[in-house]
Amino acid sequence: MPHIEITNDLPGISGLMVQRPDTAGPLNAVANTLLRGDSPLSRGERELIAAYVSELNRTRFCADSHSAFAAAQLEGGMQLVDQVLADPQSAPISPLLRALLRIAAEVQAAAQPVSDEAVAAARKEGAGDAEIHDTVLIAAAFCMFNRYVNGLATDLPADTSHYTAVADRIVAHGYGSSR
Repeated sequence: MPHIEITNDLPGISGLMVQRPDTAGPLNAVANTLLRGDSPLSRGERELIAAYVSELNRTRFCADSHSAFAAAQLEGGMQLVDQVLADPQSAPISPLLRALLRIAAEVQAAAQPVSDEAVAAARKEGAGDAEIHDTVLIAAAFCMFNRYVNGLATDLPADTSHYTAVADRIVAHGYGSSR
């Protein structure tokens, strides 16, 4: 049961966004910029980073949502996403993405500088400043989003098909769209 009264029946952050449109606008703008804006990383890769950080934070709503959003945009779909969430070291992803997920995990684990070793490993696999920046910012932002959702004890959807339906809308129209 959520810690605050939510006057709609939407699960997770969706219910919070409808409840507080004043904060929804800026938060959706952040999500759109990070996950859909200009980046050398694909939208699917960025959603996968968000899903991975959310999984590490044990934020079921965000992990399942962003897993569906990543799966809808990555070759390999949900099978690939599940493999990454279970073990990014053995998942069939590029060495660059594997190195970036290591950076994301370090950001998730502690509010301190990412290790020189993790950055060097990412650079060895072809990461430039933009890939490293975007990974760190996505991971940091999803720590905040995850704490928002978990901190207020939001509800999960009754039916997991909710995630796939929302994925179709997000992929087509972005965050904050009700289309």
